[in-house]
Amino acid sequence: MKRIIYFVFVIIFLLICLKACIRRDIPKEEILKQNVSKTDISYNFPPEAKNIVLGGVDYLQSQAAVGKFGGELIESSIGEGPKTFNPFVSKDATSSTMSGLMYDSLFTFSPKDGKIIPKLAKSYEIKDGKTYIVNLRRGIKWSDGKPITADDVVFTWNKIILAGLGNTSIRDAVVIDGKLPKVTKIDNYTVKFEILKPFAPFLRTISVQVVPKHIFEPVVKQGAKAFDMFYSTNTPPEKFVVSGAFKLKEYKAAQRVVFERNPNYYVVNKEYKKLPYLNKLVYLIVADLNNEILKFEGHEIDAISLRGSSVAPYKLKEKNSDYKIYNIGPDTGTMFVAINMNQRKNRDGDYYVNPEKQYWFRNKNFRTAIDYALDRKNMVQNIANGLAKPLFTAESLNSVFLNKKIKGHGRDIKKSKELLKQSGFNYGNNGKLYDKFGERVEFDLYTNAGNTEREAIGVMVKQDLEDIGMHVNFKPIEFNTLVNKMTTTFDWDMIIMGLTGTPLEPHDGINVWHSKGSLHLFNQRNNDSKVDDRLPFEKALDEIFETAALKTNFTDRKKLYDEYQQIVYDEKPVIYLYSPVRIVALRKKFKNIYPSQLMGITYNVEEIYEDKN
Repeated sequence: MKRIIYFVFVIIFLLICLKACIRRDIPKEEILKQNVSKTDISYNFPPEAKNIVLGGVDYLQSQAAVGKFGGELIESSIGEGPKTFNPFVSKDATSSTMSGLMYDSLFTFSPKDGKIIPKLAKSYEIKDGKTYIVNLRRGIKWSDGKPITADDVVFTWNKIILAGLGNTSIRDAVVIDGKLPKVTKIDNYTVKFEILKPFAPFLRTISVQVVPKHIFEPVVKQGAKAFDMFYSTNTPPEKFVVSGAFKLKEYKAAQRVVFERNPNYYVVNKEYKKLPYLNKLVYLIVADLNNEILKFEGHEIDAISLRGSSVAPYKLKEKNSDYKIYNIGPDTGTMFVAINMNQRKNRDGDYYVNPEKQYWFRNKNFRTAIDYALDRKNMVQNIANGLAKPLFTAESLNSVFLNKKIKGHGRDIKKSKELLKQSGFNYGNNGKLYDKFGERVEFDLYTNAGNTEREAIGVMVKQDLEDIGMHVNFKPIEFNTLVNKMTTTFDWDMIIMGLTGTPLEPHDGINVWHSKGSLHLFNQRNNDSKVDDRLPFEKALDEIFETAALKTNFTDRKKLYDEYQQIVYDEKPVIYLYSPVRIVALRKKFKNIYPSQLMGITYNVEEIYEDKN
C-alpha cells in the first residue's frame, strides 16, 4: 500500500508541474516517423470458419493457417484479478473476459465487419421479424463429456437471464414494451425465441454465453444468494464444466489465473484436429501499468497495451526486438467523468448524496461549467502523449452511429465561471467557489486505484476544477469498493470510469442510458419505487432507446441515436474526456494474429499458436 501511495504522490507532483508546460519524452514527430499510424492495421483476415460434419458431429472448422500444438500465451490483468468466474454475475471487464474464455455464446461477430456468425449455433432463421429459430450444433459436448443441447439454452434464458438472476443487463436489453421474449425448446437441437415486435438488435443481444443446465440448475433452485456465490474465485478448478476453448486450471489470488485447453472443444483446423493450439493461457495479475511494463520487458508476459509515452520508445526498438507493434485504431470504449445526480434516500432514510451536493450536481450550468473547465488537449498530450483525440460523444469515435455534428469545444475558464455565476455561485476573496447558500463547493472524485492512466486523469481533473474555485478530494480506491459504490450504496459524488462498448450497436448501452438500467450511473435507482421521478431528459432517452430498437432501417435508427448523443452532450450527466488509440505490442513468435478494430488482437485465441523458429 505504501508503494502505491508513494507512486500516486509522484504522479501528482509530475503532472502539476507539467500543467503549465507540455513535455514528452520523445516528440510526437518522432512517433510519426516510426509509422505508429493506421497503416499498421492489418485487414488480412482468413476466410470465415466453415460448418463441417465429422462422425455425425457439427464442428466449426477454422480457415486460418494450420499451426503447431503446444506452448502458452501469457497476458496480464491490471488490478485485483477476477471477482467471479460466473458469467452472469460479472460486473467488471476482467471477470467477463475470463468467463468468456470458458463459456461460448450462440453467436459471435466477424472481426472484419461485425456481422453475426454462428458459434454454438450452427444456423438460424428469422420469421416475420418476431420469431427466431436457432439450430444448435449436434454432437458437441461440455468439458465433462455431456452433450450441449437446447435444454441448456432454454435453461440459461428462462431460469437465469429472464428470471433476473445475477447482473440483469442482458434482461434489461430484451424488454420490448414491458414484455420479455418467450424462449422454448422445439427439439433437442432447436430453440425458438419469440418477441412482441421486430427488434433490430435482438440477434446481437441473444449472442450471450450458455451454461450447462446439469451444473447450474441445482444452484439456481437455491435462490439468488447461492447463485451469486456460485463459481466464485474460491471454486476448485476441477469443478468447472465449460464449452469454451479453455478451462480453469489454477487461480492464485493477486498472482495469476491459468487456463488449460478444453479437449472437447468443437472447433477444428483444416486438418480436422481439435483446437485450441495453445496448451495454456495465463493471466498474470499486476498492480498497475508500470508493473505491467516491467513484466513485459522482463519477458514475463507476451502482450501489452501501450499507452502514452511508452509507444515511441517501443516503436524505435521494434526492428531489433522480439515483438511487433500493432495499431488497432480508436478505442471502442469510452472514458468519462460521471456525476451523481441521485436525490433519493436509502432504506435508512439517509440521502445517497447530501442535499447541498444534489443542488450543485442537478444544476445544468454547474455540470456544463465542469465540462468547459476540463483541458482535454492537455490530457491527450500529457497522458496519451498525443495518441488520442478529445471525446465529446457517448458513442466511440469509430462507431457507425457516431453523431459527427457534435464538434465539442476547447477549454474555456471564462465561460465556466460565467455559467456558475448565472446559477448563483460566487467567489470569495480567496478565489474559492461558494454556492448561493454560502456552502463551499467541495466534493469527492473517485477512480480505481492501480489504473495509472485514470489516476493521472484524476490528478488533471482535480487541478482543472480547482482552477475554477472548486475543491476536489481525489480518491483512487480498490475496484471492488468502487463498483459497490456505483451499483449498490450509491454514495459517491463523481467518478472517472470507462465502459467497454461496440461500434456496431448502441442498444448495448441501454443499461447505461435507460432510467431503469442497472448501470444508469448518474441517477441510479433500486427500481423498487413506483413513483415516476425521471428528469425530462431521462424520459427522452428512455423513449429514444425503446423506439430505436424497434426500427429496422439504419437511417431511422441513426437519426434517433444522433439525438440521444446530442441530449447527453447538452445535459452532461456524463462528461467524456478522450479516446486513445489502441496500440499493442505482441511477441513475434505468435502466429495467426489478425488485428481487428472491432475485436482487438487475441480474440481468436483458439487459432493462435506459438512458433519459436
